[in-house]
Amino acid sequence: MTEQPASGTVVGDTGSHGLDAQTGPSYHHEEYHGRSVSWVVTTLVVIGFILGGIALCIGPSWVLFWVGAAIVVLAGIMGAAVHIFDDWY
Repeated sequence: MTEQPASGTVVGDTGSHGLDAQTGPSYHHEEYHGRSVSWVVTTLVVIGFILGGIALCIGPSWVLFWVGAAIVVLAGIMGAAVHIFDDWY
């Protein structure tokens, strides 16, 4: 029976850079979370969906549902106007 390396034991030549050279380059992710106006649009869409969902649960209250739907539509138009999809990274 052959000897098995113990846990944490490095087998083979790690070279002058250690294990980093063997595992490949580390990919650094840039910290980018979008513009403030994009978050405002996203928040308006979420508020519209929540309002519409609550309206359907409490009645249904069709006036409140359509107000929520209008908020979502207007936020979508606003998102298109401010080029919200340009924030994709």
